[in-house]
Amino acid sequence: MKAELLAVGSELLGSLRAETNTLWLTDRLREAGVDVVARITVADDAALLESAIRGALGRADLVIATGGLGPTEDDLTREAAAAALGRPIRRDQEILDALKARFARYLRHMAAVNEKQADVIEGATVLPNARGTAPGQRLEQEGRLLFLLPGPPGEMMPMFTEQVLPAVRERAGGAVLRTRVVRIAAMAESDVEQAVAPVYKTFTNPRTTILGAAGQVELHLVAEGGSEAEAEERIEALAAGIRRALPDRIFSEDGRELPEVVAGLLRSRKLKLALAESCTGGLLAARLTEVPGASNFFERAFVTYSNRSKVEELGVDAGLLERFGAVSDEVAAAMAAGARRAAGTDIGVGITGIAGPDGGTPEKPVGLVYVALDGAAGNRVRRAVFPGARERVRYQAAQVALEMLRRGLLGLAAL
Repeated sequence: MKAELLAVGSELLGSLRAETNTLWLTDRLREAGVDVVARITVADDAALLESAIRGALGRADLVIATGGLGPTEDDLTREAAAAALGRPIRRDQEILDALKARFARYLRHMAAVNEKQADVIEGATVLPNARGTAPGQRLEQEGRLLFLLPGPPGEMMPMFTEQVLPAVRERAGGAVLRTRVVRIAAMAESDVEQAVAPVYKTFTNPRTTILGAAGQVELHLVAEGGSEAEAEERIEALAAGIRRALPDRIFSEDGRELPEVVAGLLRSRKLKLALAESCTGGLLAARLTEVPGASNFFERAFVTYSNRSKVEELGVDAGLLERFGAVSDEVAAAMAAGARRAAGTDIGVGITGIAGPDGGTPEKPVGLVYVALDGAAGNRVRRAVFPGARERVRYQAAQVALEMLRRGLLGLAAL
């Protein structure tokens, strides 16, 4: 069963409001065995809405539109859906009386514009809205389902859960969709693809989607089955092949991000960590301390941006800075050792680099970063040159430091 989701509202196309309804609906529908194949945001425009609804119904078994059911002139979802279906609209007296009674309970006069919320498309089943004034509607056309739901999440979510989801599950016939996200750090998307394509291309169920981001690649494995156990078994068959293709490179299959994984390793080993950050400016510390319980493993961080601070706070030999420069493997190693020594911890991490956009040279270009470990996770230094703008370079440097920690704590080979 395939679904398309329409988020209605011109405000959702600006920069001040994020659209979240379709994200929430996607998760709920996948849990019910429904495959969401498109999510579309549409302005408050009658012709655009009519076209979007008609197009979605021509492609999908299930279409859900959220928003545009209010009382104002730009709330056009009912009218657009009626036009797309070729059906008239009638005003439902029972809904109108209930609206008036609702306003009266709150000692308010109901404006005439609210009456349009009692308009029902011919053949629709009305979905009562106990939390607002806009009822939803369920329609069927040539075996395809169309649901019109209110836009406010506090109204949409319970209406979907209580009145839409049971009908969807019945129509889906007991099918189950399950998703697993396999995460890999500090590896290029093209390298991941080259390694795993021979595996996932042999499967039609599950299907695989590869998503690349700064310092991380995700493989989304989506399987359909007649039961949860069958879907999970199919995912595991593919995941096992991917593990063999990427030995020791997968850091998570259970939803955790890399800081959580590293935090768990440090906690389980009762190890304390200190950081010395230059070009990342405390980003690594911020990411680790976002993990609940970080005080169990995180001792302190030094943001030593200048050469002077590296000498005074970490005890880096001024001669090293003079001979090799602040951005060098020697200084990164000295920063990691200095942080561990100054904080009295089990592990020290040092990061130094050129985040840009200025400061690069032919010998040391923008994006050049050295990351070092010292202590119980091993003594390692990695040199990398990261592409992208300043923010992306800094994030990738922190990501490499986390992956180096993970590998060092597990006794895996250096990157």
